[in-house]
Amino acid sequence: MGDAVIKNQDFVRRPSKCKDPPKFKRRLYQVWKGRNKFLCRGRLIFGPDAASLLLSASLIGIPTLTFCVKMLLRIQAVNCRYGHIVVIVGFLLAILDLVFLFMTSARNPGIVPRNSRPPDSDDSLNSSISSIEWIHPATPDLKLPRTKDIFVNGFLVKVKFCDTCLLYRPPRSSHCSMCNNCVQRFDHHCPWVGQCIGVRNYWTFILFISTSTLLCIYVFTFTLWHLLKEQGSMYHSMSKDVISLILLVYCFIVVWFVGGLSIFHFYLICTNQTTYENFRYHYDKNENPYNHGTLKNIKEFLFSQSVPSLVNFREWVYEEDDTVAGSTAKKSVGHIPSLNRRIDLEHGILGKDGIPEDAQTLDNSSTNDSLKEGEGRDINVNHFSILAAQEEAIDVVVDGDLGPSIATPERNPDLFDN
Repeated sequence: MGDAVIKNQDFVRRPSKCKDPPKFKRRLYQVWKGRNKFLCRGRLIFGPDAASLLLSASLIGIPTLTFCVKMLLRIQAVNCRYGHIVVIVGFLLAILDLVFLFMTSARNPGIVPRNSRPPDSDDSLNSSISSIEWIHPATPDLKLPRTKDIFVNGFLVKVKFCDTCLLYRPPRSSHCSMCNNCVQRFDHHCPWVGQCIGVRNYWTFILFISTSTLLCIYVFTFTLWHLLKEQGSMYHSMSKDVISLILLVYCFIVVWFVGGLSIFHFYLICTNQTTYENFRYHYDKNENPYNHGTLKNIKEFLFSQSVPSLVNFREWVYEEDDTVAGSTAKKSVGHIPSLNRRIDLEHGILGKDGIPEDAQTLDNSSTNDSLKEGEGRDINVNHFSILAAQEEAIDVVVDGDLGPSIATPERNPDLFDN
């Protein structure tokens, strides 16, 4: 395919806005279909496992506080000025580490605004059915390919269609199954910060793991140095000071984890990769379209401007607007064929194994009752009539009418040929 200009509006559709908040409107964060947790009226955005933030803060704060208390008790045995400097530096490192942890966890990682309807197709509606890889049940005439080819820095890159967010993901984006969002420049979902790591919080994440590494080395070094200054053997000093021994073992274990993680991400920065790309695409075997050389990659990381958020979670939206229409349609219509199924002109909707689906795909209890009442008679189900009824029901939902015609599609006599 030809060159394509990469713009955010080519992949996403922004929700509608309203300046004056009427009573029947709500903030976007209140109706957002992702699994994020919001505080301060949508200003702070956490992941679904935000409780792990408290665990990580405890693993940083408790050992550091113990170290500072031990140092304060030893000040009389050492130089007073030296003892206070060691305590203050350790305390400041811990505060910085906790601040970077909170900034990483509470910031929008780069969430891509989702759509309630699939985008307009660039392909002709008269194209071959066999070439279609994805068809939305609400708009069966809209034919969308699973992937699209675009050019990035002269390299051909495939962007995939997200079945959940109903959009073609921007380059380097991916859908996080934990948060249920597409994230720009998705790196990974970090369980220790309880948040996705993306284009908008990767900087603070690097600062967090780097400061954690420095803090572990700092506490380990001064704890070991004071044990070595004690009179007697090393074993005797450790047996007398069990708390210092625990700090040594703890810092020694943790520094391998956060230190190794810091070195790995420094390598990713030098090669302009993400963790997801490194494990998924293996750029060591293929050309990396984003790699401009080590120095330029580091310069891009250090001096590039912060990416603005694509989603304003505090804006006002209609409850029937795009952000919630998709969930309303699913609740009203019932079962909708999965997105990886195809339409065959002869048999209607085909399942995963190529077997035509019967009327039970409507997942309607009234239809099942009608089938039970017809036992003993030959009932031929017209699959095209069922498909038409389901499409009609979806059209009603999209128009905003949730009347009884959706709940009772089985009353249509055209559904069955007795």
